Amino acid sequence: MLNFILFTTIVAAGTGGELCVSRAMKNVGEAKSFHPAEIATVVLRAIREPWMWAGVAMMASAFFALLGALSMYNVSFVVPVTALSYVAGAFGGAAFLGERVTARRWIGVALVTIGVTLVFFGKS
Repeated sequence: MLNFILFTTIVAAGTGGELCVSRAMKNVGEAKSFHPAEIATVVLRAIREPWMWAGVAMMASAFFALLGALSMYNVSFVVPVTALSYVAGAFGGAAFLGERVTARRWIGVALVTIGVTLVFFGKS
């Protein structure tokens, strides 16, 4: 059961955090130049964005779950299984951010899923 909680937290919180940070930065907008004043303006807008803080909190949770998983399992198992975040990212991008995911990307998602399944059931 702990395995399920750790890996679900890594994938769901990590991907959720990335989606929240992406939404925050779309709200903030991009820096028009690399001038320090412009960058400071963007950073100040970003830290006032609630989506940014939600994303950072979720990504921190995923990081600590990853530390727990790495303390118990081989990295050759943990990293491929956490690749399910690519699958979650594609679905989240489409559903939460309204992104268009092409057929080629969905095929890639399917291949990642197959690979994760092989790694997971090949665990010894």
